[in-house]
Amino acid sequence: MGVGPEQAPGVSQHRRRRFDVRVVPHRRRSALRLQDWRMRTKLATVLVIPSVAFLVLAGVQTQSLVSRANVLGDFAAQVGIGREITVLTHRLQLERDRTAGELPALRDAADEEAGEERLAVLEPYRDAADQAAAELRAAAEPLAEADASWRDVYVVASQAYQQVDYIRNTMTTVVLSDDTIIGNYHRAIDALLNLLAQPTPGADRPELADAVLRYVQFARAKELSSRVRAELYSAARAGSYDTEDAAQLPELRARQLTALGAFRIAATNAQVTRYDEMSLDPAFVAASRMEEQALAQGVSGSAVLDAEQWWTASEARHELLQRFEASVLAASARQADDASDTQLRETLLVVGVIITVLLVAVLISVLIGRSLARSIRLLRSQALRIAQIELPEALARLRSVSGGVPPIDVSPAVVRSLDEIGELAEAFVAVHRSAVGVAVDQANMRRNVNAMFVNLARRSQVLVERQLELLDDLEREEGDPEQLENLFKLDHLAARMRRNDESLLVLAGTESTRRWNRPIGLSAVLLAASAEIEQYQRVRHEAVADLHVVGHAVGELVHLLAELLENATAFSRPDTIVQVMARVEGPGAVIEIADQGLGMSATALAEANAVLAAPPAADVATVERMGLFVVSHLAARHGIEVRLHGGAGGLVARVRLPRPLLAAAPPPSLDPVPSPRGLPVATPRPVAVAPADPGPADLPVAGRRPTTVPRQAHPVPVRAEDVLAPAVAPASGGGGWWSREGPSSAVSTAGAGAPAPPTVPVTAGTNERGLPMRVPMAQLSAVTQPARPEQQQPTRDDPDPEAVGGMLSRLYSGVRRAEAEETTEIPVPPLGAWSEGGRK
Repeated sequence: MGVGPEQAPGVSQHRRRRFDVRVVPHRRRSALRLQDWRMRTKLATVLVIPSVAFLVLAGVQTQSLVSRANVLGDFAAQVGIGREITVLTHRLQLERDRTAGELPALRDAADEEAGEERLAVLEPYRDAADQAAAELRAAAEPLAEADASWRDVYVVASQAYQQVDYIRNTMTTVVLSDDTIIGNYHRAIDALLNLLAQPTPGADRPELADAVLRYVQFARAKELSSRVRAELYSAARAGSYDTEDAAQLPELRARQLTALGAFRIAATNAQVTRYDEMSLDPAFVAASRMEEQALAQGVSGSAVLDAEQWWTASEARHELLQRFEASVLAASARQADDASDTQLRETLLVVGVIITVLLVAVLISVLIGRSLARSIRLLRSQALRIAQIELPEALARLRSVSGGVPPIDVSPAVVRSLDEIGELAEAFVAVHRSAVGVAVDQANMRRNVNAMFVNLARRSQVLVERQLELLDDLEREEGDPEQLENLFKLDHLAARMRRNDESLLVLAGTESTRRWNRPIGLSAVLLAASAEIEQYQRVRHEAVADLHVVGHAVGELVHLLAELLENATAFSRPDTIVQVMARVEGPGAVIEIADQGLGMSATALAEANAVLAAPPAADVATVERMGLFVVSHLAARHGIEVRLHGGAGGLVARVRLPRPLLAAAPPPSLDPVPSPRGLPVATPRPVAVAPADPGPADLPVAGRRPTTVPRQAHPVPVRAEDVLAPAVAPASGGGGWWSREGPSSAVSTAGAGAPAPPTVPVTAGTNERGLPMRVPMAQLSAVTQPARPEQQQPTRDDPDPEAVGGMLSRLYSGVRRAEAEETTEIPVPPLGAWSEGGRK
């Protein structure tokens, strides 16, 4: 929308507002009602729900595949670590079997040195076992963190190996039986074999379970063969069989054959063939023959095997078994790795297919709904822009114009499609155009109404001014105190009527016609405001700072303070006072008006302060609270802050004047014409003496009632212009002055008996408030006191040319004064003139 180069002052707040703020609905939006959802949410729901359903199904399938891949990955890692487990098991078996043979010799050692020699034989086996245990510990750390069940079995095996290490250190210092020492080795090896059998591929992979079973069964058969070797080697070193060997050796042999049979069942044909080939190896055959011979003779026989010969043959066979075990384990590890890799590839393939299908579906859905979403978004953007920026700016501009109504352009529809959304956009533009048209009509109507207000207020002001002038004449001529008091009341009512006319001008947005062209003292402004109200006697000026207010704001500041004082006196008891204080605060000034009235509730006080902070538009409700409306608009016009606060027994109105409204004291200059309604000090009035010989200056002046006899002194009501105007003219003769009534021409006092104006203001005492009361016509000089008709010379037939010229000059002066009445500026007395209360 084109709003022209000039922007209204109150429109910038719309530009600061977020553009996508939602328009407040007529009822609260609920997320549970489908019809309250935004269009974007509905479109997203249409697209998201099928996609989410597809993702859920695909996620379940993917989760199964990923879980299976993780299981196989852990299985492959656990099978792979079997190499370290079998190495440690093999070395522990060597250490155990050697220790079983050295225990009899260790116990038969004659001294400590012989015992140390026996232990030195075992050191290489122990070091090899410790190295294998360290390698297993390093390889097992990642797996221990991944699988809890495998970690538990590993912890048992690690503790069993630590017990073996403890047995090594206490073997010579603590008396332990052979069964206790060898039993610790048995438990450690059994724990390692349990850890070797821990990998589980799952029920759906029996081939991998058979792979584990193959090397586990062979490892158990190898362990049983090692225990048979240990028993035979221990008996060979001892020189005889123990009584327990009769039961253990046949049992161990039977269990060995059972384990080998289980291995042959689970092993592949190639592995069985390789085992048969290994069993034909000469070292394997020699050890097997010696073992069969020892078992065939039985434990009752007196002959035992040669220890060194048996150890050498059995060690060679054990190495063959270890190499075959490693080959079986390697085959199982390769099979587990292949299964894990295959499962991982399948999982990635399935996930890739799912993602591809989902992306294609989403892309198609987005392409289909993009045009609809774009049209809705553009329509929403245009609607928000019109509702939040363009239409408020147009309304604010129409409210702020003072002349003709400017043209308002309406932007076209941004959606050009021919579907329902395009038709909706065109309909919205039509509504916008209609709203702008209605706003233009209202602006014209408002401008006409404001013009009517201004004209009526101007006419009423003219009548009120004429009424005040007439009251001045009546007050000067009235001698009856009771009638004079009624005239004073009428005078105050007329002053209040003039203030109501100025309120109408504020209502119409027009500035006041009363202006001063130089700074005025703040004390004079406060007194002028007090003079504008009916109950001015109740106002007490407690403490007023010596400040001055710029001239252009004096009239409206007086109006503002008068409204606050009127409110304070109207809503408080007649026997109470209203206190007015003014002080300097920061760069500005603060005026406080405190009453002892009824007060206001917290809600009403908050509403009133809200109106004072943000001036409302003129409407019917404004007339009911005209004073508050006028105060708010006048304060906003000059940047004045007005706040109402609850006091102890009433209200406190705090008016904060900004620094730009304060000015320095005005410099001395020519004094204006003295005001006849000022507040002079109480001094005795000199008696006016009529001129004995009237000269040309004593001729009747056009538009005035000739008189020579001064009337009785009586008090005169005070008005704002009387307080703000000076009270006395300088004593020097000649010179010109400016006043609210305009310039006045000087008239020469040629008569010898013409009385000079008093240098000190004449008063008639003070009233009950302590304010001085003036004496009417006491300060009029001979120039302003033309001769009465009975004092004029009856023999003057032909007027003197100079007198006629003087009369014409005075007539022209009166015309100029009438023209000055239409001006909006009121000159201000210079520094040093008389102020309110007669104080200088």
